[in-house]
Amino acid sequence: MNGTTGETSPTPSADVVDAGHLAPAGGVPSVEGAADTTVAGPGSVAQWTERYTHAVMDTFGPPQKVLVRGEGAYVWDADGTRYLDLLAGIAVNALGHAHPTLTAAVSAQLGTLGHVSNFFGTPTQIALAERLLNLAQAPEGSRVFFTNSGTEANEAAFKMARRNRDGVAGPGTRTRVLALEGGFHGRTMGALALTSKAAYREPFEPLPGGVEFVPFGDLTALEEAFSADAVAARGEVAALVVEPVQGEAGVRPLPPGYLVAARELTAASGALLVLDEVQTGVGRTGTWFAFQQQEIGGGITPDVVTLAKGLGGGFPVGAVVAFGERAATLLGRGQHGTTFGGNPVAAAAALATLGVIERDGLLANVRAVGEQLREGIATCGSPVVAGARGRGLLIAVQLAAPVAADVARLALDQGFIVNAVQPDAVRLAPPLILTRDQASDVVAFFAGLPADLVGSPTAPHGSADPAPTVPATRPKG
Repeated sequence: MNGTTGETSPTPSADVVDAGHLAPAGGVPSVEGAADTTVAGPGSVAQWTERYTHAVMDTFGPPQKVLVRGEGAYVWDADGTRYLDLLAGIAVNALGHAHPTLTAAVSAQLGTLGHVSNFFGTPTQIALAERLLNLAQAPEGSRVFFTNSGTEANEAAFKMARRNRDGVAGPGTRTRVLALEGGFHGRTMGALALTSKAAYREPFEPLPGGVEFVPFGDLTALEEAFSADAVAARGEVAALVVEPVQGEAGVRPLPPGYLVAARELTAASGALLVLDEVQTGVGRTGTWFAFQQQEIGGGITPDVVTLAKGLGGGFPVGAVVAFGERAATLLGRGQHGTTFGGNPVAAAAALATLGVIERDGLLANVRAVGEQLREGIATCGSPVVAGARGRGLLIAVQLAAPVAADVARLALDQGFIVNAVQPDAVRLAPPLILTRDQASDVVAFFAGLPADLVGSPTAPHGSADPAPTVPATRPKG
């Protein structure tokens, strides 16, 4: 059977699953006197899922599968079935699974120095900060703050916006933070306040105030938010927070020219331009950062960029890159902190990930394979597929009907992991190491979708947000 269509693996059996390692109940350590690190219990997907439902909070629903190991772009479940991982932990596993350089770097660092508080510095932390500033081409005076996740990075950026409070009209007059409709910035309270989706927000209101949402890609609305009338009525703007490509809304790149205009508006008013590159950063779109692409960023320099996901190649690490002295000094001593952020192991994982991306030419691979996927899927001839969009290896497959959940289930049955990101859109965010041959298998899957799928959808009805139709140019007159 083809490797991307449910091939079974001769590796660990149902009751001994390689998760370092999972073993039957009563497993004993292999070294006398060593701690028993085995995970005891039955090994089938069904059995592990049953245990999951009784032990893990029901915030995600039951797992689609219980995965036990990975190698390259593939993962295996507890029943031994292999899948081509086209989600990569939601754009996290940049180097795929079990990459030898990454695992060696983490192991070596953990064997030397695993954690210190931020009362102390470490060589890996310092080197990673310098590396990120270099890759971002940040000016003199720029600095980095390390976190453990994307939502924490956006929390820190939100606090930086709160510190940017003294406006043209005097102290404390910058009271508004702007974000875009359709944006997703995280689940903690501050990051959630920047996230527009009502279903995420409403159960936890009241959220931190002062946030206004502007229609996606609409420059007229953005200019109105910065206008003298808006400032007189609602106060000055402290920050504008945007994703260069909205991921959760269905992989929607900002229209060309939007960020250039946003930079002009924020610079003129003293507001911060904050780019959430948690999903798009670290090579995901074919450049180190999405804003570095001319079509998206137009050559701008932002004030703040937030990162996470792919930065550690699977190890939890996030970062806030502050561009220039002004942004870098908004948070002073004692005004923000973290216990684990920038710990030596996380920093070593990030340095290894960045090093492999550069060494193996993965940015070029992302551009080439991403183009192959988008063009191949868009022209595959399936009546279920209406098109494809995105940048690099962050892609949405637009469907002709709200059948994304059905497509995701069919994909899993045939050995592909994808994400039904919107009712009529499927997201692909595979490892940056995805090959052309693997991409061809993905195209073949979409080409082979049954035509009657669009006639009898079982997924909830609705539609994904369409690609922007509002031109990112200033209105005339």
